[in-house]
Amino acid sequence: MSGVFVTGTDTGVGKTRVACAIVHALRARGIRVAPMKPVAAGVVFHSGKWANEDTLALAAAAGPDAPTGEAITPMLFGEAIAPHIAAAREGRSIDLATLVEAHRRLAGQSDFTVVEGVGGFQVPLGPAQDARDLARAFGLPVVLVVGLRLGCLNHALLTSASVEQAGLRLAGWIANAIDPGMAMVDENVAALAERLPGPLLGRLPFAPQASAGDLAPYLDVRAILS
Repeated sequence: MSGVFVTGTDTGVGKTRVACAIVHALRARGIRVAPMKPVAAGVVFHSGKWANEDTLALAAAAGPDAPTGEAITPMLFGEAIAPHIAAAREGRSIDLATLVEAHRRLAGQSDFTVVEGVGGFQVPLGPAQDARDLARAFGLPVVLVVGLRLGCLNHALLTSASVEQAGLRLAGWIANAIDPGMAMVDENVAALAERLPGPLLGRLPFAPQASAGDLAPYLDVRAILS
């Protein structure tokens, strides 16, 4: 299957916006892209029904041929809390086989899938499984979103090690400026470039008002297509 699994160094590092920017960048190359966020927690009322804001953003990035919200996010929970806790509070469980089948259907309708994980790479999804198991079940190369803030070096290197331990390839990483006051940004990016096994796919500026389409030109997606 052609696609990538987008994970982050933590929650709140801009994973969804980066995933949407990747979708835009791929579509600009004439590629039919299907976005997916298999598991999401937290809803808003939109067009007469409950939906997740990240799901809506991914659908918007995919354009008029986007899959339905239910196809993008097969498992949606109401409370914006850790997904395994949200599932337990609703008397449900996160079934990886169901998610793999949902991804297979999306992959059959597109050239490339961009799958956004939930939280960080090891967020629990149940009593004996976490987001690593989800990524492993999909078997896709991983794109790591590094939120540029104090502590990002440790978080990025630990996440990269976890990706390797899961038997997955780090297809690349994206440096996303989320703290305008961070000191020595260039030096931190250089340190990661020396240590992470995958290529730097782009640096996104601190631009809270920029759309995902505005950010797409900052990305070089050629490495994830090879």
